[in-house]
Amino acid sequence: MLRSALAPAALLLSSLALTSCGTPPQEESSGTESASAAGYPRTLDNCGHEVVLDAPPERVVSLNQGSTEILLSLGLADRLAGTATWTDPVMEGLEEANASVPRLADDNPSFERVLEAEPDFVTASFVSTLGPGGVATREQFAELGVPTYVSPSDCAAGKDNESGGDGSRSEPLTLDTVYGEVRDLAAAFGEQERGEELVAELEGRVAAATEGLDASDVSLMYWFANSESPYLAGCCGAPGAITDAVGARNVFDDTHDEWPQINWETVADRDPDAIVLGDLTRESQTAETAEAKIAFLESHPATRNLTAVREERYILLSGQSMNPTIRTVEGIERVAEGLRDLGLTR
Repeated sequence: MLRSALAPAALLLSSLALTSCGTPPQEESSGTESASAAGYPRTLDNCGHEVVLDAPPERVVSLNQGSTEILLSLGLADRLAGTATWTDPVMEGLEEANASVPRLADDNPSFERVLEAEPDFVTASFVSTLGPGGVATREQFAELGVPTYVSPSDCAAGKDNESGGDGSRSEPLTLDTVYGEVRDLAAAFGEQERGEELVAELEGRVAAATEGLDASDVSLMYWFANSESPYLAGCCGAPGAITDAVGARNVFDDTHDEWPQINWETVADRDPDAIVLGDLTRESQTAETAEAKIAFLESHPATRNLTAVREERYILLSGQSMNPTIRTVEGIERVAEGLRDLGLTR
């Protein structure tokens, strides 16, 4: 099994150090005119790792739903040898493309299961996926000659992944960082034009969703999962980007942890105007679905008298829309639409 996994990796030697927060790829001389003309090898900076691509990857394993959906959106389903770690159904419009991609696991697969797919490139949305306690470290893949890439959203300036939980941010995440990941992955495969088209499409959707929107008097709370110790959004992750785009305010914008666990009594003190609920299909925490969350909110003594609960001001989002990925744009669209439907905009 290990020998078969090493074969495609050896073709790349220890290349691919895809490192980026949207930095344009640098073309390097390969010693042959044809390789240089094709634009390979190329180097990008990614989360402190230098990754050199000798050729466009042919067998990619994407370890998180977010990176998988970017690759599918770029038309690269035929390059995907496997995917893993899903919280929701695939993004609308990608169902047919995704159906052809092997699902290695619904959560983190084992290192051995990934190697069985014989990858020549591995991508992930989170540093923790390719780190201690995750699938494997980037160094472990590098020893086998398999290059790796992690979403720059999880290593952007101000992101501290060592602060516990899901980490914290001293600087707000911006959509430009998300767009940088799209450009990086497109460049890795020599599909820069398609990458620019996808970024332009996403920018257009944001502009259309927020045109004429005034929600400056509205306070929001984002609940991802868990009813006993709820994971609620802090100031500066993907929900922060959504809140900023629609011009509202997050009631926990004074909290820099990505997803702090906050007690319900504190939520009652903040009393948000509307609650954005993660509608997840996984089953790893309590109150995963929006239905379960609403049932809890309307029955718990600390939450049933919240303004948003009494007025049934709920906005439902997929879990992926609350993560830093292209689905964050979907989150902006849904929250903007929800605020309009609830009559909370001016």
